[in-house]
Amino acid sequence: MIQTLTGVRRFVTSATMKQAVSEFQMPVPWGEMRGKVWGPDHGRPVLCLHGWADNCGSFNTLIPLLPKECRYVAVDLAGHGLSSHRPPGVFYSFPAYVADIRRVIDALQWKRFSIIGHSMGGNIAGMFSALYPEMVESMVLLDSYGFLPTDPKEMPKIVKQGIDGLLAFEKKQDAKKERVYTFENAVQRLRAANPSLSESSAHILLERGLTHVDGGVVFTRDFRINLKNIVRISLEQSMAFLSGIQARVLVVLAEDGFEKIFAEPEQKIFTSTLLQGYRDHQGIVLTLPGDHHVHLNRPETVAPVIIDFLQREDVSSQSAATEDTQTAKL
Repeated sequence: MIQTLTGVRRFVTSATMKQAVSEFQMPVPWGEMRGKVWGPDHGRPVLCLHGWADNCGSFNTLIPLLPKECRYVAVDLAGHGLSSHRPPGVFYSFPAYVADIRRVIDALQWKRFSIIGHSMGGNIAGMFSALYPEMVESMVLLDSYGFLPTDPKEMPKIVKQGIDGLLAFEKKQDAKKERVYTFENAVQRLRAANPSLSESSAHILLERGLTHVDGGVVFTRDFRINLKNIVRISLEQSMAFLSGIQARVLVVLAEDGFEKIFAEPEQKIFTSTLLQGYRDHQGIVLTLPGDHHVHLNRPETVAPVIIDFLQREDVSSQSAATEDTQTAKL
């Protein structure tokens, strides 16, 4: 049975957002998924997936610059923003996130849509697009390669670190008291962990990244997301997934983003192989000035290339859309 959305309310966000948006809310077996919605009810559907430790506020400054005829749904991934944490004892992994997104798409009753994914959200987009190629019309990767390959020789160590980390986390949780911050200290902590965030961008993310308690604020995210991801795939497996993607692909890299972070020779082999894989399938790969959060810090840099990509005529998809008009159940 398709789960439907249980709550929608209209509101206007911070000064960066001049247009009304809807608050997205839907049930999942362990709680709820939350997010935000922009655009007309019958607009061309676009799903927006944020990066690790961020939330759907990551798209607050970008979406108002994108085509107004689209219907944008940006979700808080599980354990992020206002979405529920996974149940105790459960790992966070890319396949689990992909299953979450399938739940969201089923609730929206979208048959075919586009995805914009930043960083980790791009990796989720890549795997989803490979597993459900008939559903994804186009995919935009923002400072992301769509997959995060791991050297098979490193996998046993990483899996052990992930398991040991979860067990240690659970033991500490029994006696650990949640740390309370002032808002200013929370901003400092977020920016220390994410140097690419401007102060205004940090404030945007903390709109959904903090909750008020006695004496101050606490972070809403599940700190288990900091643990090692134990579900890894190799470069060969990544390329097998990539070969199954049928969507039009745009990769937008930041000069001072992952291209600098993944600078080791072995990492360059991984990234260059993935990028060439997209090019071999008529994908577009661009590098723009900016850092890892350029889409949030300086959206005017990124928006023009996304607009051009989304508005390009795709005859087959346009004809399919005419035959099967989609309505988001919001």
